[in-house]
This record gives sequence, structure tokens and C-alpha cells, in this order.
Amino acid sequence: MNSNMSPENPKYKLIFLGDQGVGKSCILNRFLNDTFEEEYQATIGLDFQSKNVQIDNQDIHLLLYDTAGQEKFRSLIPMYTRDADIILLVYDISNKDSFSNLSQWLKDLTNVNMDEVILCIIGNKKDLSGNRVVNEEEGQKFAEEHDFIFQEISAKTGEGFSDLFYKQLFEKIRTKFRPSGQQPVSEINDIKFNIDQEDNKKSTKRKCC
Repeated sequence: MNSNMSPENPKYKLIFLGDQGVGKSCILNRFLNDTFEEEYQATIGLDFQSKNVQIDNQDIHLLLYDTAGQEKFRSLIPMYTRDADIILLVYDISNKDSFSNLSQWLKDLTNVNMDEVILCIIGNKKDLSGNRVVNEEEGQKFAEEHDFIFQEISAKTGEGFSDLFYKQLFEKIRTKFRPSGQQPVSEINDIKFNIDQEDNKKSTKRKCC
């Protein structure tokens, strides 16, 4: 594991990657505040926020990094993903190119040891199923080929968030990053959220999802 972790207060670096406009900032806002905004301020370079959660009555500190999807920032990906514990690769189910580009995003992870991170493939904008151009089976197959977590969600409605974070991601944290000798816990109903976020600065308003 890459994070500076202690049994008392483990910390995990979680980073969002994906093309511009797939809704990374909206996903983060839904995760932090359980809210959605039609207009958002486009991420410039990198944004940082944080959130405390409890897993098995232990405080977990998530360091959340939201990256810009513009091509001009792609060269910075190795720097952004250094020491990452969890990587969320996001695409838009109504945008075929954003799905096709997942392979390139994976190639950009040149400094990441895939055996040491948790990687999730997320199909966002499930609320736009009428405009869908990427089938759920395609996303599932891509994730299975790489042994990654997969989930379709909607940052707008919150659909799929419980399955993604409660049932998959946090359970994976339990089993992959638990202290040596500690047995994993099968029940997940003891996970609780406590928001602890920092102010971030953004610019340029755009339509979110």
C-alpha cells in the first residue's frame, strides 16, 4: 500500500481520472455532500478535498483528488497518481469516445503498481439512458478483463452510489488494506460518513452532467 497509514488513522489517496465532461467533479460533489448542481466550475489542473469515513468503527481519512480531463493536463497524470491507493476511471455512458479513451488513461498510469491499488471503472450519467451509446455489458467486460471494480452511476440522481462505495469500494478497502493479521468483516452496515472537506478553488462554469 502506498499511503502513509497507521492503525489509528489510516489515510488513502483516491484520485478521479477521465475525459473532460464525464462528470468527475459532480461525482465528487455527490459523494461529499449528496448534492448535484447543473452548472459546475471546470477543474483546472487538480483539485483536492477530503472526507472522513468509518469502517468497522475505525476512522478512515480519504484524500480526494479531482483531475482535469483536458488533453493539455495529461502529461501531469504520473505526478498526480504518485502514491495513489484508489483510482476511479470515469466515462460517460452517452459518450463513446470517453469510454474508448479508458485504454489510453490506463496507459498513462506508468508509475502505478496495479497490484497495490484499487481501481474502479465508473460509467456515469446513468440518468441519460435514453442517450446511451455504451452498453453496461461493455463497461463490465472492460473491468473484468483488468480485474477492476465496475459500477454504473448517476451523479445527478445518486443512483448506484451505495453499490459503488458501500458494497464494493469500502469492502475492497477492508480486504486489501486491512492491517496484517486482522480478519475482514463481511457485514457492511457499520460504515458511516462524516464530511470533512476543504475549500477548493475552480474557474470556468460548465454544464455538469
